[in-house]
Amino acid sequence: MKWVLLFEIVYVVIILLVIFRVLLDTRSGVKALAYILFIILIPFVGMIFYLFFGVNYRKRKLYSRKIVEDEALRQEILYQARNYSEQVIHSGLLSSDYHNMARFIQNTSTSPLTGNNSLKLLLNGEQKFPVLLEALENAKSHIHLEYYIYENDETGNSIADMLIKKAQEGIEVRFMYDDFGSHALGKNFIKRLEENGVQTAPFYKIKWYTFASQLNYRNHRKIIVIDGKKSFIGGINISDRYRNEVPKKDNLYWRDTHLMIDGPSTFYLQYLFLCDWNFSAKNKLQFKPDYFPNYPEEVAIEEELVQIVSSGPDSKLPVIFYSMMKAIGSAKKQVLMTTPYFIPGESLMDSLIIAAKSGIEIILLIPGVSDSMFVNSAARSYYTELLRQGVRIFEYQKGFVHAKVLIVDDVLSVVGSANLDYRSFDLNFEVNAMLYSKSVTDKLKKSFYNDLEHSREINPTDWLNRPKYIHLYEKMLRLFAPIL
Repeated sequence: MKWVLLFEIVYVVIILLVIFRVLLDTRSGVKALAYILFIILIPFVGMIFYLFFGVNYRKRKLYSRKIVEDEALRQEILYQARNYSEQVIHSGLLSSDYHNMARFIQNTSTSPLTGNNSLKLLLNGEQKFPVLLEALENAKSHIHLEYYIYENDETGNSIADMLIKKAQEGIEVRFMYDDFGSHALGKNFIKRLEENGVQTAPFYKIKWYTFASQLNYRNHRKIIVIDGKKSFIGGINISDRYRNEVPKKDNLYWRDTHLMIDGPSTFYLQYLFLCDWNFSAKNKLQFKPDYFPNYPEEVAIEEELVQIVSSGPDSKLPVIFYSMMKAIGSAKKQVLMTTPYFIPGESLMDSLIIAAKSGIEIILLIPGVSDSMFVNSAARSYYTELLRQGVRIFEYQKGFVHAKVLIVDDVLSVVGSANLDYRSFDLNFEVNAMLYSKSVTDKLKKSFYNDLEHSREINPTDWLNRPKYIHLYEKMLRLFAPIL
């Protein structure tokens, strides 16, 4: 009995220490409460889960974004970028409604607002991959590729073959992949690339002795930079599942959105790639003009206006989350959102409710078919409150909608890798493109309304009248939403 009592005392002390760690280390009170409930209600498992996946490494300088060792040169680059951004802001092409937003992004992530960009919207893999292969074929100097999921299938091998071809032509080719998201690639795939001149690096390679932090912090970005001029950003990974013309086992239609940028905004995507590469690879890269041929400079400013927004454990602030909040807060007529994972948290919920009660039309498009039962059920717990406030919610029926798109009024839209959930806002390395473009926003709107034609609108009355036990189940899962 004494040993049992001693064990119980030790266990309680450990639990209290872990809870103390949660309170000190977790910025979000809601998230801290979720971890504490998990730790108390599920003995041992909850505590181990937190230690593996919940420790906040944002404070621990696990990552450095400094690619310029010369501090004077670094400050000069930042100074020029800030001046260029102000030049674009005052060019007359950007509505005064968005001046503060552009400055907020510039001040929090050093990403300048850029003009003179050419934009091409790419819907689904069947549009993206032919355009991507053509762009890779035309590369003259270098190719930088960074992906969360890269699969060893028909699509992955066709791009790998092109990378090898360009490397053998003398083009610098660098291939970076998330070690968790692309875990199925295999050593032979990487070996084939390296033997043919392609430099490779796993982002934050998972090792058993640092498994916790490495599994929790994932590089969810999808970035390709070609010659420092042309770039790709969005939600489409490298996989057959994104191509609906390719036969698949589940025969599931995938709906996603990507963007090709030709112009100065590629500057910041290149900067992000070099930062991520230097964190992951043994052979470090330094700032050199060849990588930044479209470096922002004082020239006549023309459309399209683009600003890249990034955040992750390297960010002092959750910049993507704040930029989303600011975008919604700027709406005067309408907010349209598409996301595969909707775990908004209280702050984003408040923003949506405030907008809805201010007479702004809010439409949310989410999957009818989800690849995560628990996340989907937790997401549903938020619908009741939104429906009561007049938000319209549609569930996509044609297949799985994986696009991450935000459209505000007629000019502002966002395309990128970030979902509307805790993981994207606080844990993952993410990147979005803020598009101050009427033409692209119009195209995204048409695509959004086309998706609604393949969707089912949730009827508020029917939703509220569902059995009580379903509401209870969803509310219970919502308690753990911050850690899903």
